[in-house]
Amino acid sequence: MCPVSERNWSLNVKTVRTIAELRLALEPAKARGDSLGLVPTMGALHEGHTSLFASSRAENGLTVATVFVNPAQFSDGDDLASYPDDLDHDVAIARAAGVDVLFAPPPAEIYPPGFATWIEPAGVALGLEGDHRPGHFRGVATVCVRLFGLVRPQRAYFGRKDAQQVAVVKQVVRDLQLDVEIRALPTVRAEDGVALSSRNVRLSEQQRIIARAIPAALSTRDAAAARAVLVAAGIEPEYVEVADLDGPTLAIAARVGSVRLIDNVLLEGAAR
Repeated sequence: MCPVSERNWSLNVKTVRTIAELRLALEPAKARGDSLGLVPTMGALHEGHTSLFASSRAENGLTVATVFVNPAQFSDGDDLASYPDDLDHDVAIARAAGVDVLFAPPPAEIYPPGFATWIEPAGVALGLEGDHRPGHFRGVATVCVRLFGLVRPQRAYFGRKDAQQVAVVKQVVRDLQLDVEIRALPTVRAEDGVALSSRNVRLSEQQRIIARAIPAALSTRDAAAARAVLVAAGIEPEYVEVADLDGPTLAIAARVGSVRLIDNVLLEGAAR
């Protein structure tokens, strides 16, 4: 692995839209034997994503980010339709963060005509988001395995804000014996404590104030107390539960207005 201090980082991220272009873009790094870091995203990039890019840059010879709003992980068509989509913004963020290759495929590249092989995770995928978003982790698991196969990274980077998703991806990698290390990084928060999210940009000023009750609830580190904090703020949560997500984790999902937010805190120790 080439130390960061010896690298000459370019601010010219290479943006590719097809699998063929991706393979061509990765050929030089693979020929050199560089390690590859992959950061899968659905775009609407923010500082949470750039923290993942920075970790990948520090640990790999080449960093690949993906921007793909995966239709397979949305059970709510309105949620998919309203999801932020601004590739020019994402390219600018990726460029500033030193990403080497940005893969932004249309759905037909990932799910071509006749695509009929899906991964159906159980285990840690059951409960919480698995109950409230039917088919969600089927889409997550399938697209991640697709991306791992296309990029063949040594490491893939995810934010722990989506703790159940990280646990599901780790389970899939373990069960299928995929040769990739899953790196889970801490949640990045705004100054008011709200976890950075592609969805929370849709909050109004007043809704943003209400949303602060979610990190306040997590700070109680107790499910009953957390629910009481949310209810007192006028939030009726979808769930407030403790689950084993790489360690005992207090997890919350709640809507503030029409915006659905999830957040969590690891209750003890470090994530496995």
